[in-house]
Amino acid sequence: MTTPWTPAEFEQQLRSLGRYYHIHHPFQQMMFEGKLNAAQLRGWVANRFYYQVTIPRKDAALLFNCPDRDVRRVWIQRILDHDGGPATDHISDGGIEAWIRLGEACGVPREELLDQRHVLPGVRFAVDAYINFVHQADWREGVCSSLTELFAPTAHRQRLQSWPDHYPWIDSAGLQYFRNRLSEAHRDVDHGLALTLQHFTSVEQQHRALHIVKFKLDVLWAMLDAMYLAYIQNMPPYFNIEDANHE
Repeated sequence: MTTPWTPAEFEQQLRSLGRYYHIHHPFQQMMFEGKLNAAQLRGWVANRFYYQVTIPRKDAALLFNCPDRDVRRVWIQRILDHDGGPATDHISDGGIEAWIRLGEACGVPREELLDQRHVLPGVRFAVDAYINFVHQADWREGVCSSLTELFAPTAHRQRLQSWPDHYPWIDSAGLQYFRNRLSEAHRDVDHGLALTLQHFTSVEQQHRALHIVKFKLDVLWAMLDAMYLAYIQNMPPYFNIEDANHE
């Protein structure tokens, strides 16, 4: 490649990375097919919560690095979406609270989510790698790293379609997080993608962007690798989340 891709070609290259999205991980496949037991599903919810509570901190780091006021005024909505606040409209409590309600609907008590007792070392390491990247990177690279959201609506739709059939013991109200994200993710993608297409215009920059998105995809995949070892293969020294609830 000696000349940059056109914006349309570059976008197609970015979207082609969806083949690496964690929706294809064996753990996610088992989830969508209803093959997880209650303890395994709770393990996923409890560990994914660490990612959820880290996202607004990641976005705050990006805002700190960003000198562009117009970008900051739009990007800050992501923090409000997760943390809650007056600008979050229909989800005034925010996505973190919605995830806590998901956990409670699945049988993970609020206090066990908040104190992060079930977070696996591999999950913590992967998520921390992501926030450290955004903290240290140029803000435009931080924006680019968010583009795994291109693929997120598919995962949310699959959960909303499959969970009521496969996991009927989960109160449907607990799935509100996924419903909210269907609209929020599309809005966030439009903004993040537009910024990436605008700022990554040279051959080197475009290849760098693909590398960054692949890194973020690897973070999400690595999280599920840790959960697969802990909850599917029962590799020591990991504990069973169902047993831990009865200690």
